[in-house]
Amino acid sequence: MSSATDPLAALGALPGVSESVDSVRKAVDRVYGHRVMRRRSGEITSEAALRGARGSAALSGADWALEEVRRRTDFGADAQARTVGAALRLTAEAGQLLSIWRQSPLRVLARLHLVATGTAADGDVVGRPRLAGEPVDEPLLADVPLPSADEVAGRLDGLSRLVIAGSSAPALVVAAVVHGELLALRPFASYNGLVARAAERIVLINSGLDPKAICPAEVGHAEQGREAYLAAFDGYVSGTAEGMARWIAHCGRAVELGVRESTAVCEALQRGAA
Repeated sequence: MSSATDPLAALGALPGVSESVDSVRKAVDRVYGHRVMRRRSGEITSEAALRGARGSAALSGADWALEEVRRRTDFGADAQARTVGAALRLTAEAGQLLSIWRQSPLRVLARLHLVATGTAADGDVVGRPRLAGEPVDEPLLADVPLPSADEVAGRLDGLSRLVIAGSSAPALVVAAVVHGELLALRPFASYNGLVARAAERIVLINSGLDPKAICPAEVGHAEQGREAYLAAFDGYVSGTAEGMARWIAHCGRAVELGVRESTAVCEALQRGAA
């Protein structure tokens, strides 16, 4: 597909983006080449899912210790617990939606929001883009201008068309754009940040960059901190070449930090087996 018909391809040529793409690929290749991955990849995948969910919840205001997330079974007690529960459900669900994503991304997004809420108690607000006048509960992005419902509908359709058409752009670029666009739109009444990061995870897995889901970008987003996350996101919202490159690089660094986390898990398992 030429860059003229593939708008994401041009982003891969932005200054600094190719370096981020190369750095991410090398990091991913290293962890996939770890000797523990040959024998215990399923354990690494499970641990990456748990840590990714914890990281995504932290960005949405529920910054729990990993062991608290691991031991808890009740996630309905309060707002933070519900956020952690939503993040865990989304991480588990993402792997079940890979085959649907390329054919019907909007269907996947609707499913992700339904899974995040965990209930249909809010009626027809769950699992569909918001309508004009409907509020959005997304405290982290409270200061970011909220697009109108009409703009949301149009841009979601455009994003869907891009995903279905496919792109020659690197997986990191596509994942960053999907993540950034969903954050910018906040199409649902709640849990948009969690849904956006779950969609990023789906792209990274589905693209073949991280087929075993062992490189949790959510860990890296949380490790870089909410301020850095918002500052990079401001670049995406600006729409400038420099801003887009900054956001893509931030997402690339998040993947690398996720790789570092899973590498540490590999090393711990290796020491335990020694």
